[in-house]
Amino acid sequence: MSSINDTEVIIEALLFASGDPVSLERIAEIIGHDKKTTKVIMTNLIYKYQNTSRGIMLREIDNAYQLCTKPELDEYVQQLGTVRRKQGLTPQAYETLSIVAYNQPVTRAYIEQIRGVNSDGVLLKLVERNLIEEVGRDDTPGKPKLYATTEEFLRVFGFSSLKELPPLEMNEIPEVYENVPLD
Repeated sequence: MSSINDTEVIIEALLFASGDPVSLERIAEIIGHDKKTTKVIMTNLIYKYQNTSRGIMLREIDNAYQLCTKPELDEYVQQLGTVRRKQGLTPQAYETLSIVAYNQPVTRAYIEQIRGVNSDGVLLKLVERNLIEEVGRDDTPGKPKLYATTEEFLRVFGFSSLKELPPLEMNEIPEVYENVPLD
């Protein structure tokens, strides 16, 4: 059995080599520990990265882990020219994304009922950007597609899970939505 330090070095190598989030289960399997022990190791590693002067951080994303550059260094990293460009979302895309995030899984018709406008183009853009995905079909007539947020949504917005979404304040909902059922 290797030391905790050796285990942390192995985990760093795994996460660096992957580039993408690696599940807790997979990390545990590779390092030869149970999930509970691995979770403690990962929590300690996150803490270590937060409390050292480094250009990278360790993020938990939906029970998986990924090494990322610190957001405050984005302007420098972008100068490489090889990183993914962050393209801003339109207000319509943010509105649609928030409807999906807080009510998922949802149909296009549900989104359009809340927004009051056709949402085909916005949904297509959000799917192309991998922020939402089709997760099945509803049992209503016509079997419409159901949409939900993706792991990429969590990564982009800095959430570990959907439980971290800020609470939706009823007094923040515009009057135009007052008669729309939100449950």
